[in-house]
Amino acid sequence: MASKVVPARGMRDVLPVEKARREHALHVIREVYRSFGFDEVETPALEELSRLESGQGGENEKMLFKVMRRGLAAEEPLLPADAADLGLRFDLTVPLSRYVASNAATLRMPFKALQIGPVWRAERPQKGRYRQFVQCDIDVLGEAGSLAEVELVTATHTALTRLGLTGTTLRLNDRGVLTGLLTGCGFAEADHGSVLITVDKNDKVGLDGVLAELRSKGFAEEPVAALEKALTDLLPLRDVARLGDGALPDAVPAASITRLQEIAAAVAVAAPDLDVQFDVTLVRGMGYYTGPIFEMSLPGGGSSIAGGGRYDGMVGRFTGRDVPAAGFSIGFERIIDEVSLPADAAPAVALVHPAGADAGELLRKQRELQAGGARVALVRQAKRMQPLFDALVAEGYSQVVRARVEDGELTFSEPTPLEAS
Repeated sequence: MASKVVPARGMRDVLPVEKARREHALHVIREVYRSFGFDEVETPALEELSRLESGQGGENEKMLFKVMRRGLAAEEPLLPADAADLGLRFDLTVPLSRYVASNAATLRMPFKALQIGPVWRAERPQKGRYRQFVQCDIDVLGEAGSLAEVELVTATHTALTRLGLTGTTLRLNDRGVLTGLLTGCGFAEADHGSVLITVDKNDKVGLDGVLAELRSKGFAEEPVAALEKALTDLLPLRDVARLGDGALPDAVPAASITRLQEIAAAVAVAAPDLDVQFDVTLVRGMGYYTGPIFEMSLPGGGSSIAGGGRYDGMVGRFTGRDVPAAGFSIGFERIIDEVSLPADAAPAVALVHPAGADAGELLRKQRELQAGGARVALVRQAKRMQPLFDALVAEGYSQVVRARVEDGELTFSEPTPLEAS
């Protein structure tokens, strides 16, 4: 028996009905973001490996798809680390930072970029996680104030609302809050990265799981106990306005608290239906974040559907001069199953015809139906029509026009609803 023919592991085919829904969602997202003044850009799928392995991408750098150098002789002895010089992008932020550095002379600052495209990560495939997936990013570069974050949040909330995804929650935190909290608890700066990786798991393993993992990593009991007390006190705190009431350790920079309060106050005006909450355990794994970080989720919790933050040091890695920057990314694969095609979309009509029907007359009728805004496919009639109709309905067709040969002439029925059995 022949083996089943399937896509590469972690990849997937997109069938016509799903592709139509995806394109509708992408169209809405593009239109909303462009209405906020974001200009679409495009970057290559491949980047120099050294740029992708800079230590800024967090855990994602461990999931790089690397590309072998060209022209290698079969007998040339090479270590695996020397055999690749390019990698597939694991997100859109690193390539955008390189793009801004490469084109700085021609870009007007602040630069508001929209970028939509596939990214690749060699992770273990599971439900909702693929090795190739689409990200929808907006970024503001050259704006140091909180206006950047507020516009990113407002534009993304508007796009999701336009897609019918309402009741979203925005969770806020700041890298300064996190590092100040760990410093105040007694963790050495060199250990902050490892501690934060564990704290980031709070929504999956709970506080007890976080503390158990920290102890298993060998951290001293005193800072772990101090962090336990701090998190126990801070986890119920959701009101950003209360962050200045001495709720946070003195080691937390006042500027970080002020920035979060500015963002929350402005979002309350710009998007009053968006629920904004402080979350002390929100970390976001990318190493390039330098300030406010945020995630958006649907009612009922679960995985976030959008996330981002400020990354002021990224462009400077390429130019030697830092450029303030912040971005927000929609996890497209996480929202697409929640999106439906609009009810008022142009009808899809199946023009069913017998074999050998006059091609010119078929195309004339097709153009006539298209003139009314319909999408029209020519479909040859089958011996058993109901299975054909079932398949057409599954593909998104809602109407059928029947072509018949009567007295040597091709005639057409009026459009009628197409129904599955």
